[in-house]
Amino acid sequence: MSRIGDMPVAVPSGVTVELGDGVISAKGPQGVLSRKLNSLISVAKEGAELRISATNESREANAMSGTFRALIANMVQGVANGFEKRLSLVGVGYRAQAQGSNLNLALGFSHPVVHAMPEGVQVLTPTQTEIVIKGADKQKVGQVAAEVRAYRPPEPYKGKGIRYVDEVVVRKETKKK
Repeated sequence: MSRIGDMPVAVPSGVTVELGDGVISAKGPQGVLSRKLNSLISVAKEGAELRISATNESREANAMSGTFRALIANMVQGVANGFEKRLSLVGVGYRAQAQGSNLNLALGFSHPVVHAMPEGVQVLTPTQTEIVIKGADKQKVGQVAAEVRAYRPPEPYKGKGIRYVDEVVVRKETKKK
């Protein structure tokens, strides 16, 4: 039996969770998220908690109960508090600027890089070398951060590039003659 799937999901005050036919939706101060449920699991609302259980004893149903418990917990946390990823730019002349729903990047290429943010994701640039990506959907926030980082991932010799704030770049020693 899945140990993660057995744990209930606490629903904080200010967040409403609605169960429809095969769809769960969460609404809170950060927005509204909904997800289609798998037929191998069932979700029950018990007061201020959600309980996820497998509909049968198969290995797939057990795995899906843990997976959907984590997805539903992320939905509830996202509409309550939201998620954010922080990126930093390391390198001479590397700059970032948020303009509406676009992120303008100067990364040493012969042209500026413009990355359009999807719906539900906001971008802020507190300084020219910091990027903060915020949103209610954890998957979207992480995907956008990965796409921005992919324009210029950190290289191992000088450490230049776009990196997550908590990322440790392992540096290599240069060749000796």
